[in-house]
Amino acid sequence: MIDNYLTDFLLVIMNFIEKLENSWKISKSLLQVGLDPNPTLFPEEFRNQSNSIFEFCRCIVDATAFYVCSFKLQIAYFSAYKAEDQLEELCSYIRNNYPNLLIVLDSKRGDIYSTSKNYAYEAYERYQAHAVTVNPYMGFDSIEPYLEWNDRGIIVLCLTSNSGSSDFQFLNLSNGEPLYLYIAGLIADKWNKNSQFGLVVGANHTNELFKIRKRIGNAMPLLIPGIGFQGGNIKDTVDAGINIDGNGIMINSSRKIIYASSNNNWMEAAAESARDYCNEINNARCEKIF
Repeated sequence: MIDNYLTDFLLVIMNFIEKLENSWKISKSLLQVGLDPNPTLFPEEFRNQSNSIFEFCRCIVDATAFYVCSFKLQIAYFSAYKAEDQLEELCSYIRNNYPNLLIVLDSKRGDIYSTSKNYAYEAYERYQAHAVTVNPYMGFDSIEPYLEWNDRGIIVLCLTSNSGSSDFQFLNLSNGEPLYLYIAGLIADKWNKNSQFGLVVGANHTNELFKIRKRIGNAMPLLIPGIGFQGGNIKDTVDAGINIDGNGIMINSSRKIIYASSNNNWMEAAAESARDYCNEINNARCEKIF
């Protein structure tokens, strides 16, 4: 009982980076499962339930928690179905049952200072997320309100995995530096004074991922989507993204895990898929380190 109280106390006083490092250590995993609940893809047993989004996600969490360091909850999949209350319930469930696993609210917010204060309150107080994804396009004052919660993380879009990312993110500045690398350097050198920041970098950009890791050093974590349906390669991603400690990344997979099967074995299939991803990441990690 005393050990449990001590663990709870330590988790409260840790900052975002410390909690993430703690999760990597305890879980022995760099895998992040993305929870993108689409009721049209749910197993039949959930089709007529009023709280089907919570129940489906809860089952996925229970099935995969042993193999992950964090969960990424995409807010649009909840708000589109008027399920924000179920998102609150899900965040609470993860915190209470898996306190060593981090919750990343994927909302990609970016707005003027006064509006961002409300978005920050939503992420950190309403949903009690450990970190939130944000868009840097409007500059530092649009990000600044998030810093008021100095124990939480701010994960900035840097080089995304979608096909349209090249429209802006690969543009070269007047000095020849690509925009994505400028963003990475700006955040590492000027914004990250309190060690709260991370970056989103797509797994399908491994050459650029390597450049970003080299530019920002070892301390800043990277959230890496694009494994699975978007074609990212795990070994190449690990080789390019991990830091000198053999961690530093959260490799996200969503649909390939949560919709691994639509049959009666859907929970087992999700667990098996998460286990396979976790093992593949760790194998690549060991090869890189040794």
